[in-house]
Amino acid sequence: MVSEAGSTPSGARPRVAIVTCAEIPLLEDDDRLVLPALAALGVDAEPVVWDDPDADWSSYDLVVLRSPWDYAQRHDEFLAWAAGVPRLVNPAETVAWNTDKRYLAELAAAGLPVTPTTFLAPGDPWTPPAGDVEYVIKPAVSAGSRDTGRYGPADKVQAVAHVRRLQAAGRITMVQPYLPAVDSYGETALLYFADPATGRLAYSHAIRKGPMLTGPDEGMDTLYKLEEITPRTPTAAERAVGDAVVATLPAGLVYARVDLIPDERGNPLLVELELTEPSVFMLHDAAAPTRLATAITWAL
Repeated sequence: MVSEAGSTPSGARPRVAIVTCAEIPLLEDDDRLVLPALAALGVDAEPVVWDDPDADWSSYDLVVLRSPWDYAQRHDEFLAWAAGVPRLVNPAETVAWNTDKRYLAELAAAGLPVTPTTFLAPGDPWTPPAGDVEYVIKPAVSAGSRDTGRYGPADKVQAVAHVRRLQAAGRITMVQPYLPAVDSYGETALLYFADPATGRLAYSHAIRKGPMLTGPDEGMDTLYKLEEITPRTPTAAERAVGDAVVATLPAGLVYARVDLIPDERGNPLLVELELTEPSVFMLHDAAAPTRLATAITWAL
Protein backbone atom coordinates (compact mmCIF):
# COMPACT_ATOMS: atom_id res chain seq x y z
CA MET A 1 0.00 0.00 0.00
CA VAL A 2 1.38 3.40 -0.97
CA SER A 3 2.41 5.94 1.63
CA GLU A 4 3.31 8.98 -0.46
CA ALA A 5 1.20 12.11 -0.96
CA GLY A 6 -2.20 11.09 -2.24
CA SER A 7 -1.85 7.65 -0.68
CA THR A 8 -4.56 5.55 0.90
CA PRO A 9 -5.24 6.43 4.55
CA SER A 10 -4.43 3.74 7.07
CA GLY A 11 -7.16 1.09 7.10
CA ALA A 12 -8.83 2.25 3.87
CA ARG A 13 -9.05 0.09 0.77
CA PRO A 14 -6.95 1.29 -2.17
CA ARG A 15 -8.84 2.79 -5.10
CA VAL A 16 -7.88 1.95 -8.67
CA ALA A 17 -9.19 3.48 -11.90
CA ILE A 18 -9.44 1.09 -14.86
CA VAL A 19 -9.13 3.37 -17.88
CA THR A 20 -11.42 2.96 -20.87
CA CYS A 21 -13.00 5.14 -23.56
CA ALA A 22 -16.42 6.69 -24.04
CA GLU A 23 -17.61 3.97 -26.43
CA ILE A 24 -17.20 1.26 -23.77
CA PRO A 25 -17.56 3.17 -20.47
CA LEU A 26 -18.26 0.01 -18.44
CA LEU A 27 -15.38 -1.96 -19.99
CA GLU A 28 -15.40 -4.97 -22.26
CA ASP A 29 -16.56 -8.28 -20.77
CA ASP A 30 -12.94 -9.44 -20.68
CA ASP A 31 -11.63 -6.44 -18.75
CA ARG A 32 -14.51 -6.51 -16.26
CA LEU A 33 -13.14 -9.79 -14.94
CA VAL A 34 -10.37 -7.93 -13.13
CA LEU A 35 -12.82 -5.96 -10.97
CA PRO A 36 -13.96 -8.85 -8.71
CA ALA A 37 -10.42 -10.23 -8.73
CA LEU A 38 -9.17 -6.92 -7.34
CA ALA A 39 -12.03 -6.76 -4.84
CA ALA A 40 -10.97 -10.18 -3.54
CA LEU A 41 -7.51 -8.72 -2.91
CA GLY A 42 -8.93 -5.76 -0.97
CA VAL A 43 -8.87 -3.20 -3.79
CA ASP A 44 -11.81 -1.10 -4.99
CA ALA A 45 -11.61 -0.65 -8.76
CA GLU A 46 -13.91 1.10 -11.19
CA PRO A 47 -13.92 1.96 -14.90
CA VAL A 48 -13.21 5.59 -15.80
CA VAL A 49 -13.23 7.16 -19.28
CA TRP A 50 -9.83 8.68 -20.01
CA ASP A 51 -11.12 12.00 -21.37
CA ASP A 52 -13.93 12.47 -18.83
CA PRO A 53 -13.49 16.10 -17.74
CA ASP A 54 -14.95 15.30 -14.31
CA ALA A 55 -12.53 12.48 -13.52
CA ASP A 56 -10.31 13.21 -10.51
CA TRP A 57 -7.24 11.14 -11.25
CA SER A 58 -5.48 12.30 -8.09
CA SER A 59 -8.16 10.58 -6.01
CA TYR A 60 -6.96 7.14 -7.12
CA ASP A 61 -4.04 5.22 -5.73
CA LEU A 62 -3.35 3.81 -9.18
CA VAL A 63 -4.62 4.45 -12.71
CA VAL A 64 -4.46 1.39 -14.99
CA LEU A 65 -4.74 1.74 -18.76
CA ARG A 66 -6.97 -0.90 -20.29
CA SER A 67 -9.19 0.12 -23.22
CA PRO A 68 -8.74 3.78 -24.28
CA TRP A 69 -9.02 2.55 -27.84
CA ASP A 70 -9.97 5.87 -29.43
CA TYR A 71 -6.55 7.39 -28.67
CA ALA A 72 -5.06 6.94 -32.14
CA GLN A 73 -7.23 9.67 -33.63
CA ARG A 74 -6.17 12.03 -30.80
CA HIS A 75 -2.65 10.84 -30.15
CA ASP A 76 -1.10 14.12 -28.99
CA GLU A 77 -4.02 14.78 -26.68
CA PHE A 78 -3.79 11.28 -25.25
CA LEU A 79 -0.06 11.55 -24.59
CA ALA A 80 -0.53 14.92 -22.86
CA TRP A 81 -3.27 13.38 -20.71
CA ALA A 82 -1.07 10.38 -19.82
CA ALA A 83 1.82 12.63 -18.84
CA GLY A 84 -0.43 14.48 -16.40
CA VAL A 85 -1.89 11.44 -14.64
CA PRO A 86 -0.25 10.55 -11.34
CA ARG A 87 0.59 6.86 -10.75
CA LEU A 88 -0.26 5.65 -14.26
CA VAL A 89 0.46 2.10 -15.41
CA ASN A 90 1.91 1.35 -17.66
CA PRO A 91 3.91 4.59 -17.23
CA ALA A 92 3.48 7.62 -19.48
CA GLU A 93 6.99 7.36 -20.94
CA THR A 94 6.28 3.76 -21.95
CA VAL A 95 2.97 4.85 -23.47
CA ALA A 96 4.69 7.54 -25.56
CA TRP A 97 7.22 5.01 -26.88
CA ASN A 98 4.81 2.15 -27.46
CA THR A 99 1.94 3.98 -29.16
CA ASP A 100 4.20 4.76 -32.14
CA LYS A 101 5.09 1.51 -33.88
CA ARG A 102 8.45 2.87 -34.97
CA TYR A 103 9.59 1.11 -31.80
CA LEU A 104 9.73 -2.00 -34.04
CA ALA A 105 12.81 -0.54 -35.75
CA GLU A 106 14.52 -0.20 -32.38
CA LEU A 107 13.73 -3.79 -31.45
CA ALA A 108 14.97 -5.03 -34.81
CA ALA A 109 18.19 -3.06 -34.34
CA ALA A 110 18.58 -4.78 -30.97
CA GLY A 111 18.63 -8.14 -32.77
CA LEU A 112 15.09 -9.32 -32.11
CA PRO A 113 13.21 -11.16 -34.91
CA VAL A 114 10.86 -8.44 -36.12
CA THR A 115 8.61 -8.51 -39.17
CA PRO A 116 10.45 -6.47 -41.86
CA THR A 117 8.91 -3.01 -41.86
CA THR A 118 9.29 0.06 -44.06
CA PHE A 119 8.30 3.38 -42.51
CA LEU A 120 7.19 6.23 -44.75
CA ALA A 121 7.06 9.83 -43.58
CA PRO A 122 4.61 12.28 -45.17
CA GLY A 123 6.05 13.16 -48.57
CA ASP A 124 8.21 10.06 -48.92
CA PRO A 125 7.86 8.40 -52.35
CA TRP A 126 6.59 4.84 -52.43
CA THR A 127 6.04 2.25 -55.14
CA PRO A 128 4.15 -1.01 -54.51
CA PRO A 129 6.44 -4.06 -54.43
CA ALA A 130 6.92 -5.94 -57.65
CA GLY A 131 6.02 -9.56 -58.11
CA ASP A 132 3.35 -11.83 -56.74
CA VAL A 133 3.55 -10.70 -53.11
CA GLU A 134 1.05 -9.52 -50.53
CA TYR A 135 1.70 -6.78 -48.02
CA VAL A 136 0.02 -4.79 -45.26
CA ILE A 137 -0.33 -1.01 -45.04
CA LYS A 138 -1.22 0.73 -41.79
CA PRO A 139 -0.37 3.87 -39.82
CA ALA A 140 2.37 3.78 -37.19
CA VAL A 141 -0.13 5.11 -34.65
CA SER A 142 -3.22 2.93 -34.72
CA ALA A 143 -5.42 0.64 -32.65
CA GLY A 144 -8.02 -2.00 -33.38
CA SER A 145 -6.81 -2.57 -36.98
CA ARG A 146 -8.25 0.77 -38.07
CA ASP A 147 -6.84 2.23 -41.33
CA THR A 148 -5.19 -1.12 -42.06
CA GLY A 149 -5.41 -3.10 -45.30
CA ARG A 150 -4.02 -6.17 -47.08
CA TYR A 151 -2.87 -5.74 -50.67
CA GLY A 152 -1.63 -7.87 -53.54
CA PRO A 153 -0.51 -7.44 -57.16
CA ALA A 154 -4.03 -6.53 -58.31
CA ASP A 155 -4.44 -3.82 -55.67
CA LYS A 156 -1.68 -1.36 -56.57
CA VAL A 157 -4.02 1.56 -57.21
CA GLN A 158 -5.78 1.07 -53.87
CA ALA A 159 -2.46 0.59 -52.08
CA VAL A 160 -1.01 3.84 -53.43
CA ALA A 161 -4.22 5.65 -52.51
CA HIS A 162 -4.04 4.25 -48.96
CA VAL A 163 -0.46 5.43 -48.48
CA ARG A 164 -1.23 8.86 -49.92
CA ARG A 165 -4.30 9.18 -47.70
CA LEU A 166 -2.27 8.51 -44.58
CA GLN A 167 0.55 10.79 -45.69
CA ALA A 168 -1.87 13.60 -46.49
CA ALA A 169 -3.13 13.35 -42.93
CA GLY A 170 0.44 13.79 -41.68
CA ARG A 171 0.75 10.21 -40.47
CA ILE A 172 3.72 7.87 -40.56
CA THR A 173 2.88 4.85 -42.74
CA MET A 174 4.06 1.27 -42.28
CA VAL A 175 4.43 -1.31 -45.03
CA GLN A 176 5.04 -4.93 -44.02
CA PRO A 177 4.97 -8.23 -45.90
CA TYR A 178 1.78 -10.20 -45.35
CA LEU A 179 2.80 -13.37 -43.51
CA PRO A 180 0.68 -16.15 -45.07
CA ALA A 181 1.03 -18.41 -42.01
CA VAL A 182 -1.58 -16.23 -40.31
CA ASP A 183 -4.22 -17.71 -42.64
CA SER A 184 -3.69 -21.24 -41.33
CA TYR A 185 -1.62 -21.18 -38.15
CA GLY A 186 -2.87 -17.80 -36.99
CA GLU A 187 -1.21 -15.26 -34.72
CA THR A 188 0.05 -16.11 -31.24
CA ALA A 189 -0.34 -13.52 -28.50
CA LEU A 190 1.65 -14.14 -25.32
CA LEU A 191 0.53 -12.31 -22.18
CA TYR A 192 2.90 -11.26 -19.40
CA PHE A 193 1.95 -9.80 -16.02
CA ALA A 194 4.19 -8.42 -13.28
CA ASP A 195 5.38 -11.02 -10.80
CA PRO A 196 5.22 -9.52 -7.29
CA ALA A 197 8.11 -11.71 -6.18
CA THR A 198 10.52 -10.21 -8.71
CA GLY A 199 8.90 -7.03 -9.99
CA ARG A 200 9.48 -8.26 -13.53
CA LEU A 201 7.07 -9.40 -16.20
CA ALA A 202 6.33 -13.13 -16.11
CA TYR A 203 4.51 -15.30 -18.63
CA SER A 204 0.80 -15.76 -17.88
CA HIS A 205 -0.99 -17.37 -20.84
CA ALA A 206 -1.40 -17.26 -24.61
CA ILE A 207 -4.12 -17.21 -27.24
CA ARG A 208 -4.47 -17.73 -30.97
CA LYS A 209 -5.91 -14.99 -33.15
CA GLY A 210 -7.31 -15.90 -36.54
CA PRO A 211 -6.72 -13.83 -39.70
CA MET A 212 -8.51 -10.48 -39.83
CA LEU A 213 -7.30 -8.75 -42.98
CA THR A 214 -9.19 -9.84 -46.08
CA GLY A 215 -8.34 -7.03 -48.50
CA PRO A 216 -7.75 -3.31 -48.99
CA ASP A 217 -8.75 -0.86 -46.27
CA GLU A 218 -12.37 0.17 -46.71
CA GLY A 219 -12.74 2.18 -43.52
CA MET A 220 -14.39 1.16 -40.27
CA ASP A 221 -17.40 2.45 -38.41
CA THR A 222 -16.58 0.44 -35.29
CA LEU A 223 -13.95 0.90 -32.59
CA TYR A 224 -12.10 -2.27 -33.58
CA LYS A 225 -12.34 -5.33 -35.80
CA LEU A 226 -13.78 -8.43 -34.21
CA GLU A 227 -11.23 -11.16 -33.56
CA GLU A 228 -11.45 -14.95 -33.60
CA ILE A 229 -9.80 -15.96 -30.30
CA THR A 230 -9.00 -19.41 -28.90
CA PRO A 231 -6.59 -20.54 -26.16
CA ARG A 232 -3.14 -21.65 -27.30
CA THR A 233 -0.11 -23.27 -25.75
CA PRO A 234 2.86 -21.48 -27.35
CA THR A 235 5.70 -23.42 -28.85
CA ALA A 236 9.14 -23.38 -27.24
CA ALA A 237 10.31 -21.05 -30.03
CA GLU A 238 7.43 -18.64 -29.41
CA ARG A 239 8.12 -18.59 -25.67
CA ALA A 240 11.78 -17.94 -26.35
CA VAL A 241 11.01 -14.95 -28.58
CA GLY A 242 8.38 -13.62 -26.18
CA ASP A 243 10.74 -13.90 -23.23
CA ALA A 244 13.55 -12.25 -25.22
CA VAL A 245 11.33 -9.31 -26.14
CA VAL A 246 10.13 -8.85 -22.57
CA ALA A 247 13.71 -9.04 -21.28
CA THR A 248 14.49 -5.79 -23.13
CA LEU A 249 11.81 -3.85 -21.26
CA PRO A 250 12.34 -1.61 -18.22
CA ALA A 251 11.22 -2.55 -14.74
CA GLY A 252 7.92 -1.25 -13.41
CA LEU A 253 5.56 -2.54 -16.10
CA VAL A 254 2.36 -4.31 -15.03
CA TYR A 255 1.46 -6.04 -18.30
CA ALA A 256 2.72 -6.72 -21.81
CA ARG A 257 1.52 -8.60 -24.84
CA VAL A 258 3.83 -10.03 -27.50
CA ASP A 259 2.20 -10.81 -30.88
CA LEU A 260 3.97 -13.31 -33.14
CA ILE A 261 3.39 -14.82 -36.60
CA PRO A 262 5.67 -17.47 -38.18
CA ASP A 263 7.70 -16.61 -41.25
CA GLU A 264 7.93 -18.93 -44.28
CA ARG A 265 10.34 -21.18 -42.36
CA GLY A 266 8.15 -21.35 -39.28
CA ASN A 267 10.29 -19.00 -37.19
CA PRO A 268 8.25 -16.63 -34.97
CA LEU A 269 8.42 -12.97 -35.98
CA LEU A 270 7.35 -10.10 -33.75
CA VAL A 271 4.37 -8.28 -35.23
CA GLU A 272 3.59 -6.00 -32.30
CA LEU A 273 4.63 -5.44 -28.70
CA GLU A 274 1.64 -4.03 -26.83
CA LEU A 275 2.37 -2.16 -23.62
CA THR A 276 -0.35 0.48 -23.61
CA GLU A 277 -3.87 -0.89 -23.98
CA PRO A 278 -3.73 -4.51 -25.16
CA SER A 279 -6.62 -6.90 -24.83
CA VAL A 280 -5.35 -9.53 -22.40
CA PHE A 281 -7.93 -12.25 -23.09
CA MET A 282 -8.72 -13.22 -19.50
CA LEU A 283 -11.87 -14.99 -20.70
CA HIS A 284 -9.57 -17.67 -22.11
CA ASP A 285 -7.58 -18.46 -18.95
CA ALA A 286 -9.39 -18.94 -15.66
CA ALA A 287 -6.43 -17.84 -13.54
CA ALA A 288 -5.57 -14.75 -15.61
CA PRO A 289 -7.87 -12.28 -13.77
CA THR A 290 -6.20 -13.10 -10.45
CA ARG A 291 -2.74 -12.85 -12.03
CA LEU A 292 -3.50 -9.41 -13.47
CA ALA A 293 -5.13 -8.25 -10.24
CA THR A 294 -2.08 -9.41 -8.28
CA ALA A 295 0.19 -7.53 -10.69
CA ILE A 296 -1.88 -4.38 -10.21
CA THR A 297 -1.75 -4.65 -6.41
CA TRP A 298 2.03 -5.06 -6.67
CA ALA A 299 2.15 -1.64 -8.36
CA LEU A 300 0.21 0.05 -5.56
